[in-house]
Amino acid sequence: MESTAVVLDIDGVLIDVADSYRRAIVESVRRVYDDPVSRDLIQPFKDAGGFNNDWLVTDAISLYVLAQQQGFEQELSTFTDRIAAAGGGVEGTTAVLESELSGAAFETVTDRWEPDRLRTVFQGLYLGRDLFAQLEGDEPPFDADGYIHDEPVLVESATLAELTEDYDVGVVTGRPAAEAEIALDRVELELADEHTFTMDNWAHGKPHPEALLTLADRFDASRVVFVGDTLDDVHTAINAAETDDSRTYEGIGVLTGGLTGEDGRAAFADAGATAVLASINDLPGYLQRTA
Repeated sequence: MESTAVVLDIDGVLIDVADSYRRAIVESVRRVYDDPVSRDLIQPFKDAGGFNNDWLVTDAISLYVLAQQQGFEQELSTFTDRIAAAGGGVEGTTAVLESELSGAAFETVTDRWEPDRLRTVFQGLYLGRDLFAQLEGDEPPFDADGYIHDEPVLVESATLAELTEDYDVGVVTGRPAAEAEIALDRVELELADEHTFTMDNWAHGKPHPEALLTLADRFDASRVVFVGDTLDDVHTAINAAETDDSRTYEGIGVLTGGLTGEDGRAAFADAGATAVLASINDLPGYLQRTA
């Protein structure tokens, strides 16, 4: 009899991060470089792949802003397509800029880029003074309430009750462990440590399939359904299927993160998603129909 495991991303699936993580990205760039940027910049970088957490997205957008200050005029869509072709992530971002800028301009960009300062500002904004002191073990860089408190829950309690009753459930997220725990507490999803992969116990990050493959083994599942809000989530399932042909792996996209509407649905389909759902709350019905 087929055994199905359900693996969930957190951001954009269980929790809405539009006014928390995404807000922290643009505000961190503004504070550090005195350059306001639009939230519209975020999704093209995420679609390029290789950005397993929003610190890395902040780094890449900062590099783009600094390059523009040096006269870089490439259209964002062209730039992020080239990042994807270069392997994605911050490494792909710097590779493209190095090929496009003069040596002096590229050196200026990299000299002005301050990933450690960006991370501190980001965490100060996201966590706020109290949680920053608790989780970072240091004085907060400024007084803030913390965007983490502005994260509406996307998943209904009935959905989680049905999933946890009928299936083995795990989580794979780019969040640090402490922030993942806060989110899971908020949605009232309690999981064993060995069924949760975060930034702190997973070296590779998405779309590397290691975490998904490990959960498949731990659950002894013949079918693994991975639900996420980014193309990297879908690619993680595809990479797992290519590595392990003894099981079925499905990448399911939900339209409650950065990819929305018909454009989001098409992007997921083009990436190879097995299905695209309006939200995580449609997952139990999908699983019943495809059992």
